[in-house]
Amino acid sequence: MKTFIYADKFFLKSGVKEAGYLEITDGIFGDYTKELPDAEANVIDQTGKWIAPGLVDTHIHGFKNHDVMDNDAEGLKVMSEGLLSCGVTSFLPTTLTSTKERLKDVAETIGKTYQEVPGAKIQGIYFEGPFFTEEHKGAQNPSYFGDPDVDTFNEWQEASGGLIKKIALAPERKGVEEFVKTVTDEGVVVSLGHSNATLEEAQAAVEAGASVFVHAYNGMRGLNHREPGMVGALLSLQHVFSELICDGHHVHPQAAEILMEKAGHDHVALITDCMMAGGMPDGNYNLGEFPVVVKEGTARLESGNLAGSILKLKEAIKNVVDWNIATPEEAIMMATYVPAVSCKIDDHCGMIAKGRAADFIVLQPNMELEATYLDGVERYHN
Repeated sequence: MKTFIYADKFFLKSGVKEAGYLEITDGIFGDYTKELPDAEANVIDQTGKWIAPGLVDTHIHGFKNHDVMDNDAEGLKVMSEGLLSCGVTSFLPTTLTSTKERLKDVAETIGKTYQEVPGAKIQGIYFEGPFFTEEHKGAQNPSYFGDPDVDTFNEWQEASGGLIKKIALAPERKGVEEFVKTVTDEGVVVSLGHSNATLEEAQAAVEAGASVFVHAYNGMRGLNHREPGMVGALLSLQHVFSELICDGHHVHPQAAEILMEKAGHDHVALITDCMMAGGMPDGNYNLGEFPVVVKEGTARLESGNLAGSILKLKEAIKNVVDWNIATPEEAIMMATYVPAVSCKIDDHCGMIAKGRAADFIVLQPNMELEATYLDGVERYHN
């Protein structure tokens, strides 16, 4: 029997539709219609609520006391299940800079087990590093930094079964342009970050094929009137996407607004950069090899520097609306369609479309998460 979701608003790829019915059959989206086409059908009544695509977190290191670098398949399952409470139905488990061998092992573990996770779906792997530079290392270990190497990347990709969708690097490293051209030709997205690059160096990497900037403003050379740097690059270059952490700690709301105005909401991907302390109480944790203290809404190294976040993606979409720098439609787009497109996974997630898996969320008009559905089944209710 067909099931229909009734709600006051639907956030579809083509735009926002008002009150109507969305068909779901065997866990797959059907058509949206203004009127109920089948009087005998089962109707899930979400009067007063909004229906949006499941959120897509394309930069996340951990959740619920588990880290991707733990190299633990069971931990990935816990992360996956826990992310449903954040409104996330698809994600890219994200690595940290480490040894070549450790990264290969992590890639292999995810590649072998990604289809076994019970909650949010793993749509690929994001390698954040290790081809960075030290000036803006953040919580990345510089002892493992090096120049990009295609042979090494191929080893990781082979171990993952072809699951690596994105890799981040610093544009000023040697051999970047050749590396970028090679891996982007293979369909892998290259992002730029943890870098002291000049505007010219960043532009050269973009010309070679790089298309994303890692957590905008953070871990990169700032904007200077004589050398626009990495921030100048992400604000001025065309046809690039910027990840953005909207927790109110990493980026001032006004700086976030400047990026959205300059790049356009359709080129900003909301991410969390969440670490293992996400969904956990304040206390002491680790991000990769580094001890981290979580308190007052932030995760910080002993030096006081920010170390990832404990942000939930459902909070990010509410924040940008509450800060009055995005409409609900723009906020949802920045956490669904844009991250999916930026990582070339939009053929699997990021929108409500006929024939797609019925992964969606139910929102209150104040942007609070009410429920998360996976394959047409409610898996989380607030």
